[in-house]
Formats: sequence, structure tokens, C-alpha cells
Amino acid sequence: MKKIVFVLGGLVFSAALAGAQDAASLVQDSRNRIKADTISTRSRMILTAKDGSTSERQIDQYSKDGPKGNRTLIQFQRPAGVAGTRFLTTENPGGADDRWIFLPSLGKVRRIAASEGSGSFMGTDLSYDDISSTDRDVGLDTHRVVREEVLKGNPCYVIESVPRDRSYQYSRMVQWIDQRTKVNHQIELYDRRGTLVKVLEILELKEVQGRLSPMVTKMRTLAAGTSTTIYADILKYDDPIPEGVFTTKFLETGRP
Repeated sequence: MKKIVFVLGGLVFSAALAGAQDAASLVQDSRNRIKADTISTRSRMILTAKDGSTSERQIDQYSKDGPKGNRTLIQFQRPAGVAGTRFLTTENPGGADDRWIFLPSLGKVRRIAASEGSGSFMGTDLSYDDISSTDRDVGLDTHRVVREEVLKGNPCYVIESVPRDRSYQYSRMVQWIDQRTKVNHQIELYDRRGTLVKVLEILELKEVQGRLSPMVTKMRTLAAGTSTTIYADILKYDDPIPEGVFTTKFLETGRP
């Protein structure tokens, strides 16, 4: 069953008594908060520059479970300069995801190496690692509940996750998980020097097909003063998606 992007949740117990295993369970349960065989979305990405100017991109995203885990295909529809760009990520349990990108200007599929995870995804405030973050194996990090805190009126567990692999682009991630709904309202991302570099926020939630779903998500890059806001204009669960969509052939041709 598919895990929806940037949705985390947890169990209800005292943070003061929560150990490392309990925190890991919180994160695992949070990523399984929304159950669906497939997820299909059409979204607008609004890129805001430091001077306040904006640009817009439209993307389609398709996600589906496979033999090893989740597969996600992102396809840019507009503007013309990025239309036809396609990105495929497949979950690799116990390790980094496999990732490929097709750029029309190059006319071929290129594999994204794990070492490129910190690179900007198509000029947005999201890195390749950020795109794959909801399918990141819980065992790749150590987790602990550091406190309970009310964020925007929502009682939350604050969970710190530290990557076991020191080559990962972030030294730690701090998440605010709603105690009642299991929604993750905010994630702070710290670089290898321990500096807070990005903040991800869910700004709007809505019931879709009986599931509380994130409709507006914003990633801010603090030092640059830029942000990328994603508006889910269309969101559908359990729509059939052909297996051929999750192949490098589809990346090249756009046809399953």
C-alpha cells in the first residue's frame, strides 16, 4: 500500500517514556498513515525567488507499490522549457533509492547517483533526496522523541532523526507529528555542519476519498530566501496505473 508524500504520524504515548525503538515505530507508522494501492496527482509548483518574483510549473505524479517497494514517476507538463522532463524513483529497501531522469534537451535517460542526492531537483528548493524522503527506509536513521509541543494549535510529538550514513546530505531531521491525526505539520532539515537549512511545512489539509491529505506543501531554503510551494489541484487514490509507467522506456517515450 502506497505511502503519501510528506505525511507522517505516530502512536499515542508519553514522550518522556519513549525510547529509540518507540520513536522508530512512530516514524514507520506515520509513513503508512494513508493507505492506497496507487496515488495520482496533478500539481502546480510555485517557485519564489529571493526578490519575490515567481514562476510556475505543472507536474503529474504517479505512485504505485512494486515487488521491492514504492515506485514514483514525475512528469513535467509546463512551461515549455521543462515540458517532457520525467523523473523515476524506485524504492530499494535497506539502501538508497534508484533514480533516473529524462531531459528532452539531452534525449536520453540518465541515472542519478546517490552522491547527487543533494542536488536541486529541476531548480526547485527540493533536492533529489527530498523527493525520495517519504520512502526512505526507517532503519537508515536513528530516531528519538525529544519533546511534546503545540504547533499551530496542534499537540505534536517532536522527533529527531539522525542518518546512520554520514555521507547523507542532512545531519539530522526534526519532525512535528500530530498526536491526534498523525499528520506531520513541519520538518526541519540540518546540514552536515548542524545548521538549519530548510523547513518543510504542510499548509493545507483536506479530506480526499476519506483520507486526510496534504493539499498545499511548502519548502523554504533559509539562506537563499527562496521557496517552492506545491498545490495539489487533483488528487486521486486507487486509480489504475499501467506497470509500464514505471520503466526507463516510459521516461524516454512518455508511453507505457
